[in-house]
Amino acid sequence: MNNIERRTLGQTGMTPKALGIGCAWFGSDKSSDADTIAGVRRAIDLGLDYIDTSAGYGESERRVGLALANGYRDKIYLQTKAGTHPDHRGDYSAKTTRWSVENSLRLLGTDYLDSVLIHDPSDIEQPLAPDHALDELLKMKEEGLIGHIGLGVRNHDFHRRAIETGHVEIVLSFLDYTLLDQSVASTTLPLAKERGVGVILASVFAMGTLTGVEPDVTTEQRRNPDSEPRAHQMWSWCRQRDVNLRHLAMQFCMAAPIDGIVMAGPCNASEVDDAYDAATAQVPDEVWAEFKADFGVGV
Repeated sequence: MNNIERRTLGQTGMTPKALGIGCAWFGSDKSSDADTIAGVRRAIDLGLDYIDTSAGYGESERRVGLALANGYRDKIYLQTKAGTHPDHRGDYSAKTTRWSVENSLRLLGTDYLDSVLIHDPSDIEQPLAPDHALDELLKMKEEGLIGHIGLGVRNHDFHRRAIETGHVEIVLSFLDYTLLDQSVASTTLPLAKERGVGVILASVFAMGTLTGVEPDVTTEQRRNPDSEPRAHQMWSWCRQRDVNLRHLAMQFCMAAPIDGIVMAGPCNASEVDDAYDAATAQVPDEVWAEFKADFGVGV
């Protein structure tokens, strides 16, 4: 079995394996308590040690808490998010932020979180305002309840604003560093590198379009009406050459110029294995050369 390297996560001092596990799908109807327990523990048994969840991911925190019982919590870095709990969505006040984190601690069955991310604000100034989320998380950090503070949102300007506070240590970006879109490479990534901020790249399979299953051309064109259905073109290219598109998608992100990690989003143990296989696959240089010549992207 090929090993996955350890990475530094900015200047946090954390050194997780390069592949982390995002637990959004574990909280959905596609998963169950048993699926989550088996999936999370399979990941940990494979050596993967960065687990990310959120109060906004349905049953995820409760299920992950079940999975981390019996000593599994001690083997990982555990991250959750604040600001998207369904009962208080979009509330970044200090009071609700503390309530959310304390509720997460209870559901996850732990007394400490390695990191907490401010999750999906529609206006970055709200959680950064005095006596709101960032200030409260800083207090909780001083109290020893959390280790590090971050931001999880797609908007690159929000990344910049958060990094510029000097208090945000981790940025989670999604969908904007994939074989289909590398826009974050010219915005957040160099700034994070300059400021010593850790980066987590999520949605590396572009919401399922780069998993190796034939993408729906109609859906792709609806999402991007002004562009050709590149995901389908990539799928066809790989099928013609007996190349695994999932492996290309994962390996491309694993090679990103970041001080950080890549996040997969499985819903069961089998999908954990698929992500691990993709992260440890050996893609021949000649495959990358041909792919890059045809699509303008590669390693």
